[in-house]
Amino acid sequence: MANIEIRKYRDEDCETVKELFISGMNEHLPLSFMHVLKQPLTHMLLMCTFCSLMATAKSVLLPVLAVTLLLAGARQMIVHMFNTYIEASLKNDLNSIDETYLKQRNSCFWVAESDGQVVGTVACVPAENAPEFLELKRMSVRRSHRGKGIAKALCRTVADFTRDRGYPAVILYTSMVATDAQRLYEHMGYKKIRQFPLPEFFAKIINFTLIEYRLDLEKEK
Repeated sequence: MANIEIRKYRDEDCETVKELFISGMNEHLPLSFMHVLKQPLTHMLLMCTFCSLMATAKSVLLPVLAVTLLLAGARQMIVHMFNTYIEASLKNDLNSIDETYLKQRNSCFWVAESDGQVVGTVACVPAENAPEFLELKRMSVRRSHRGKGIAKALCRTVADFTRDRGYPAVILYTSMVATDAQRLYEHMGYKKIRQFPLPEFFAKIINFTLIEYRLDLEKEK
């Protein structure tokens, strides 16, 4: 991992951190759309629409057009779901990283820097739903710098920080479509605790779920 430095966030990193977060989130859009296409409910809706219109229309053009519009609508709903989350994040913790992570007890935000360029981020805070643990958040590595051990180094930084402060474990949440992230966390020793749906109505319809992982630090002693 040559020329890579893990350091605390500075104010001048703000725009790059936001750009990394947005680009990382947008990478999940194609996989999320593929997930929707694989759902039985999607198959049923498309098939029923196509067959019913084929039975009444005088050409195949209308059924094909209707199915195309349904697929476009589904993709737009996914884009809306992601954009809503991105906008909320940019208005909340990513709009005040210093206040949220650096000035709060047992919290921190780090960046990975390569040749003067920020290429990765990670943070941790006391978990909202499990304050006895710290939660790993905002993990992202620029696509051009993946495969160089940066994500692993960021994970270890959070684990060391958590252990130094006497917490027994790190938890995190990632989406079901983030398969590369899942492989990374499992490689780093995280165990899958549970899988649960997002509360949004559309997310429930398409069976879009989050996965909770936990790294028990006591076992590493």
